[in-house]
Amino acid sequence: MHFTVEEENLICMYHNADRRRTIGKITAAMPGMDGDMWTLAQQTLSKLKRMTDSDYDSQKFYFTDENE
Repeated sequence: MHFTVEEENLICMYHNADRRRTIGKITAAMPGMDGDMWTLAQQTLSKLKRMTDSDYDSQKFYFTDENE
């Protein structure tokens, strides 16, 4: 599964022990997100829900600073 830099950064912000908990943390934060961030979260959740737990476990997520 390919994630954009923005999606990876979002995952890193809410990363938890497993895929389902990460999905839960992002979902719980969505009511406080504005339009663009909410759209990004929805897009990211869609990808996370389509992948398997083993795919998630083997995926490496890196926070990327925009200034790098």
